[in-house]
Amino acid sequence: MDLVFRALADPTRRQLLDELFGEDGQTLSALEARFAITRFGVMKHLRLLEDAGLIVTKRRGRDKLHFLNPVPIRLIHDRWVSKYAQRWVAALSDIKETLEASMEKVYEIYIRTTPERLWEAITDPDIRAKYQFGATVASEWTPGAHLEMASRNTGAVLGDGEVIEADPPRRLVHSMRALWSDDVAQEGFSRVTWEIQQINDSCCLTVTHDQLREGANDQLYGGWPMILSGLKTWLETGQLLTTPGSLMYL
Repeated sequence: MDLVFRALADPTRRQLLDELFGEDGQTLSALEARFAITRFGVMKHLRLLEDAGLIVTKRRGRDKLHFLNPVPIRLIHDRWVSKYAQRWVAALSDIKETLEASMEKVYEIYIRTTPERLWEAITDPDIRAKYQFGATVASEWTPGAHLEMASRNTGAVLGDGEVIEADPPRRLVHSMRALWSDDVAQEGFSRVTWEIQQINDSCCLTVTHDQLREGANDQLYGGWPMILSGLKTWLETGQLLTTPGSLMYL
């Protein structure tokens, strides 16, 4: 967390995060145009933010796009803020980016575990319910297989989709349609990609949620920081995340 706090201490770096909050997936040139500093200066600040995990970069052809990654901020909230809050609406995870041109969300988190354990935690329905608001996600996890998300308590179907790619324990791609309300059901299908990379005794998990329409309902993607912080907590400690935001849907 020291890297995160140091990165957030600089006003220019906080402004860069604000720019990505307003319009995600920007190139270096687009970000440079918003600052009265050199291109090298912007690159240095972006590199520090990337080292802290606050942004994630993705290649699109010749362009290198920068995405805001709110997961480390969510972890700070879970560790230091939530204990003082009586009621928390999880504003950090409900990111409303209605002005952005590309509805693609990228989240990255490091978890001290093995790729095999992480894959199991993603694909096992009972484990999934421990950190995803009490919802199970069941499938055969082979290309073309049906996927269903349901409430563990009531059995109500909350969403469905289809497995597109499955390469255990490295990569999983599936479509997703939320069904827990009429508003989100109208959004139709989007796509979720899970990428697992082993780094020494830990795994870097990158979750990309794309094929979202511009201005899509933020219920579709706003919960990812809470889900991923709950996943990290369970795998590393065996405990359930007990912040008010994590329990509000149980």
